[in-house]
Amino acid sequence: MRATTATHIQTRRQQKAARKNSHLCKSNENKRQTSRKTAATKSADHYQLVARATRDAIRDWDLTSGALIWPQGLDSLLGYSPGASHHTIAFWQQQIHREDRSRIAASIREAIKSKAEHWSGEYRFRHAKGHYLQLLERALLVRDKNGRAVRFVGTLMDVTARKQLRDQLSHSQKMEAFGQLAGGVAHDFNNFLTAILGYSDLLVAEIPGRGTGAKYLSEIRSAAGRAASLTRQLLTFSRRQPLEPRVLEVNTLIHNLERSILRLLGENISVLCELMPEKRHIKVDPDQFTQIIINLAVNARDAMPAGGTLVLKTETISTNGKSPPELPSGKYVRISVIDNGMGMTQEVKEHLFEPFFTTKDDRHGSGLGLATCYGIVGQSGGHITIESELAKGTAVRIYLPEVAAPPAADYRKRPKLPSGTETILVVEDDISVRHVAVRTLRMLGYNVLEAFRADEAKRLIENTAINLVVSDIVLPDMSGCDFADWMRINSPSTQILLTSGYLPEMTTIGTPSSDLPFLSKPFDPQQLAETVRASLDAVVLT
Repeated sequence: MRATTATHIQTRRQQKAARKNSHLCKSNENKRQTSRKTAATKSADHYQLVARATRDAIRDWDLTSGALIWPQGLDSLLGYSPGASHHTIAFWQQQIHREDRSRIAASIREAIKSKAEHWSGEYRFRHAKGHYLQLLERALLVRDKNGRAVRFVGTLMDVTARKQLRDQLSHSQKMEAFGQLAGGVAHDFNNFLTAILGYSDLLVAEIPGRGTGAKYLSEIRSAAGRAASLTRQLLTFSRRQPLEPRVLEVNTLIHNLERSILRLLGENISVLCELMPEKRHIKVDPDQFTQIIINLAVNARDAMPAGGTLVLKTETISTNGKSPPELPSGKYVRISVIDNGMGMTQEVKEHLFEPFFTTKDDRHGSGLGLATCYGIVGQSGGHITIESELAKGTAVRIYLPEVAAPPAADYRKRPKLPSGTETILVVEDDISVRHVAVRTLRMLGYNVLEAFRADEAKRLIENTAINLVVSDIVLPDMSGCDFADWMRINSPSTQILLTSGYLPEMTTIGTPSSDLPFLSKPFDPQQLAETVRASLDAVVLT
């Protein structure tokens, strides 16, 4: 009996110990599970925080069912409230810009068919408010054990600002290249015009009276002058022409622009000029003024895609400092450019003159046109205003101070050109320009030598006493400025006059700049004669 009781007690102790061990095991297991859950929770929170920190959208696409999940960014980045319609791949496809849709779809299909684990692409995606965001998507392709893609998880980053900067840089580089091309074309064209102007004037001097031949020559010279104005516009565009305000008659200026504007507008837009009967004058740079009117005409054309009428109007007004308030009291010429196009909202009008603000797409607008117009008008002492209403059109009004007319030129007697007997060397690689310069100077009594290249000119200078060298800046073997440096060392008593079809090379090629006289092409015999005489007389004065 005692043995049985002892055995029973021992058994109960073993059972109690077993239960205790069991509780301890369960407790440890629970602790381990809790620890794993805590770690998993922390890990999930960590990845969620990382995802939120990027501010990207995340899409999880089930390739088997076509279901689409948006763990993040559907609302914050893309502007869409969660809804059932957003959870199919069709929603994502429909919001992609139609010009990008087929390209992106083909690229994803190719990645899915291949063994690739990653895919990336850039495309435009429509925001809930209607505008497009430029998105860069980087995705992971999850595959099953057979290598078949079953899941597509991508992060969508907004790179709109980066693309705009990239496009602006590309546009800037294109405009710089075009400016260089325009400058080069204008330089060569100025050489041709120098020959045309020079020979025209030489012939005019030989043909007496006012016969038919003299009249024809006058027309040739007038056409060459207008062509010279065109090259100045090209040089202004390429930033290679100094700005020179002059007194101009407004109606003539507008009338001369009418033909250029008609070419820009197209057949479905007519131009109506309402010019004041009397002649009034303003002081502006003609090329700057041309740029203003052309910019405004192009804007008007874009506002009338279905056609319409563009009105160019000139009139005189007196201001009292109140209307418009930005102008001091005085007499002004008002030039109006009026269209009957789409017009503008008040919000657009408030930002019109801000640099880089444009309502056009990247391919058709830089956002600098009106800002440039505003700056040019302001520098000329004037002001520009815009009146516009939706569906009623736009009127741009330019106010410029009226100035007195310049003294009438005396065309009855040609001025006598200054002459001399000094020795002059003309260094010019363009044969037409060189010949007309040489003949003009010889006609004026100078002893003239000529050279095609700088090395040829150096030989002449070393063996002949030369008073003045007239040299082009761009020579086949060296720059005219470097040639001037050589002359300062080897023939310091010889003066030099530089010529060029564009101006800034004086400060970018070689060292000579403001201390050397300069003659801009195209030049006529009178300009050449006066500049040469002034350069020679400067030796006496110094």
